[in-house]
Amino acid sequence: MADRRLPNISRELKSIAQTLEEYFLGKQEVVRLLLISAVAGEHMVIIGPPGTAKSAMIRMFSQMIQARYFEYLLTRFTEPNELFGPVDIASFRQGVYQRRIEGMLPTAEIVFLDEVFKSNSAILNSLLMLLNERSFTNGSQKVEVPLISAFGASNEVPNDESLTAIFDRFLLRVQSNNLDSYHFNELLLKGLKNEQLRISGLSQTLQPLLQAQDLHQVHQVFDQTLRFTDEFLTQYKGLVFQIRSEGISLSDRRAIKLLKLFSASAYVDGRATPDAGDFFILKHIWNSLDQAEILEELVGPVLETHYREHPESRRFTAAEAGLGALIQEINLIRDTLTSSETLGDVQLFSQLKNLNEIKAALDQLQTPQAREAKAKVEQLLEHVFASSKFAQ
Repeated sequence: MADRRLPNISRELKSIAQTLEEYFLGKQEVVRLLLISAVAGEHMVIIGPPGTAKSAMIRMFSQMIQARYFEYLLTRFTEPNELFGPVDIASFRQGVYQRRIEGMLPTAEIVFLDEVFKSNSAILNSLLMLLNERSFTNGSQKVEVPLISAFGASNEVPNDESLTAIFDRFLLRVQSNNLDSYHFNELLLKGLKNEQLRISGLSQTLQPLLQAQDLHQVHQVFDQTLRFTDEFLTQYKGLVFQIRSEGISLSDRRAIKLLKLFSASAYVDGRATPDAGDFFILKHIWNSLDQAEILEELVGPVLETHYREHPESRRFTAAEAGLGALIQEINLIRDTLTSSETLGDVQLFSQLKNLNEIKAALDQLQTPQAREAKAKVEQLLEHVFASSKFAQ
């Protein structure tokens, strides 16, 4: 009988998450969802403007699990041979039509398709089967592919009905935007350091913390993770009905597949069963950006209730910057506002915006340090509003 033991790799997964979070500032939630997708063997699409580290993040993840990686930028002119391999001429001369797929998408374990919704009809059918069934038709043969997860990226949500099927293959839909203002100083410092290392040639390739085979083994026995309490399932049922009542399409098939993601989230943490904190995943099942706001309103209160009862499990707080980074930003703003230099209207309103964003981030925390920092923010806001520009 085959070995059916579930590998315990949660420690390595946490180390991978920590490394990615160190390199990609403010992407903690995106990183966690990336790991969850890979553990569950599901696919994820990232929506966001260029320059928000989408491809770099996934490329580094593939290095850290030593996976065979395939990346491609799609356009409407992309041809099938660019993804699936060129036609084997030698075989074709013998009357056999097949592709040379070595090193191409059908042999990859982690796939990143940039501008995935630019796919043309010549590519869509093969891509749909590959993502859904983990198989690829190569001539007369049906080849099983070793795909762990496929990650797509796009600047916008598709609105063409012909792309509904490919969009549906991505169970998770995640936004990756430019960082908020209170991240910016740390972003500049971290980015400058990385550029200096790159220019000097000191930047090193990351050592793998896992093997792709470890994730394949998890997939083979993933049924062992699908254990849920009655309380969890009852709460999930209520959320599904609420989501559908808001007009957000959530099919029975997707509702069942989401159970895999909840289990994967628990597995990453080393928990035996999912809890209400894993419902954060439901914020990322939208079909349009308007629905993302609705899901946030539905799921947010459930998460806050859970975090009040289990504060140690709170994630993605302090706007992912860390309390220390927020305090550092407060001090920088204080120095600017209390300096002898006269600020112009644009500068003054910019600092006011920064302070309000920091205050909103601190409101998520329930620690003495956060309350102390919030008091400093309120004092600075009073200083701004008491200035001559607002007092007139």
